[in-house]
Amino acid sequence: MSMPTLNRHWTVADLEDLPDDGNRYEVIDGELFVTPAPALLHQAAVGELYARLRGFLIRQAVGVAFVSPADITFSPTRLVQPDVFVVPITGGRRPKQWTDVTQLLLAVEVLSPTTARADRVRKRRLYGEEGVSEYWIVDLEARTFERSTPSDPRVEVLAEELTWSPAGATESLVMDLSEFFATVLDR
Repeated sequence: MSMPTLNRHWTVADLEDLPDDGNRYEVIDGELFVTPAPALLHQAAVGELYARLRGFLIRQAVGVAFVSPADITFSPTRLVQPDVFVVPITGGRRPKQWTDVTQLLLAVEVLSPTTARADRVRKRRLYGEEGVSEYWIVDLEARTFERSTPSDPRVEVLAEELTWSPAGATESLVMDLSEFFATVLDR
């Protein structure tokens, strides 16, 4: 959801003046986005996806998975908080602080009614422009994952299986999406 800003051009520095009120604040190309606390099923999907990514990344030490809240700053007018994301291991080391994170292997957003447009349009474009290797949108209603890459403008909609092969990995993460959604939604 976008907060009315009266044509104000927001910067990452402006976020320091906003209240610590439980909302998530993001800036994309000078526009402020405010998102309320996520719903229970949203967080169930975030947790399940994080667990699967973390397990894979323990075996394939190419990155580290995190969940928001976490400020990922790409520029003075681009700060986002992806629901789940993977930071590459650089020189055999994990980042020590958020300012060390300058690249993402993967960014994932779980759709909610207030974020769907921003996630599908603004963030998809931002992650592509920032060279994020893959961007996934988890649509709980449709029980699908939407995958985007910077090299292909088309969106791939997946309902049965998702295969992720990050650079440097010797095997791929393969997720049965029917099983993922059953775990998140049906239990």
